[in-house]
Amino acid sequence: MPDPSPVFDRLCIIGIGLIGSSLLRGARVHGLAKTLVAADLSPDVRRRVEELGIADITLADAGEAVKGADCVICCVPSGAFAAVGAAIGPHLEPGAVVTDTGSVKGAVIAQLAPHMPAGVHLVPAHPVAGTEHSGPDAGFAELFENRWCIFTPAADADPAAVAKLRAFWEGLGARIEVMTAEHHDLVLAITSHVPHLIAYNIVGTADDLEAVTQSEVIKFSAGGFRDFTRIAASDPTMWRDVFLNNKQAVLEVLGRFTEDLAYLQRAIRWGEGDKLFELFARTRAVRRSIIDIGQETAEPDFGRRHKPPTAP
Repeated sequence: MPDPSPVFDRLCIIGIGLIGSSLLRGARVHGLAKTLVAADLSPDVRRRVEELGIADITLADAGEAVKGADCVICCVPSGAFAAVGAAIGPHLEPGAVVTDTGSVKGAVIAQLAPHMPAGVHLVPAHPVAGTEHSGPDAGFAELFENRWCIFTPAADADPAAVAKLRAFWEGLGARIEVMTAEHHDLVLAITSHVPHLIAYNIVGTADDLEAVTQSEVIKFSAGGFRDFTRIAASDPTMWRDVFLNNKQAVLEVLGRFTEDLAYLQRAIRWGEGDKLFELFARTRAVRRSIIDIGQETAEPDFGRRHKPPTAP
């Protein structure tokens, strides 16, 4: 079990959406920091953070917020890290650990690293956890339990800084994996980024079809389309920046996906049921493997809760 004592004295979270607010809640519940500081440019978000009581200090200025912090976690869209780095760089404490939660690592490192002063330790990270909801009300302390958090530190990263950040994430219940930023971006392109792009595309296609009214799309969405809409409801700003900042890996995976889709088109056109069955059997095994390692539930209907039957 992780040490229950605080890992950091002063933890600053920049960007209080789903991930940022979940970090504040989790750090509070598990006692991982003595003082929690929240920074966000939105007055509405700051007001809500104060109403929820999930931070000790709430500020608009990120530079002011990081003063005295021994850990800073940037929870902003992938395209905003250069601006955040420029704002916080001159105010970071020597020895501070600076990290992030972005789902693209190469671009984030390129944007943040130039602003890190000597003696400050940049340890990029990505918690592979989330929901389709956003904003400070969407967060919950259990979000990271039994989920992977991927670290992509540089080869010369300070081992003590990496160890402290590992202790923090393990204190939230996460499991840690370490890999290069390049490998991370390729892996996430296939496991997260392209699936989101496909979901956005299929929902957009359904919306554009003139032969099917919107009411019919909604009315008959009890099957696969319904689950695509859950993914497609994710934060548009975040995902716009993901695709623009992981362009190379996403395009590489999309190329392979397009080839595989053409293969399926041919199999359907020529009635090659054996090819379809072989693929469907293989993909079904992937689903079972995800359940076996505890990253999804085997409960019926994707674990959705149902109202109890009413008495006759």
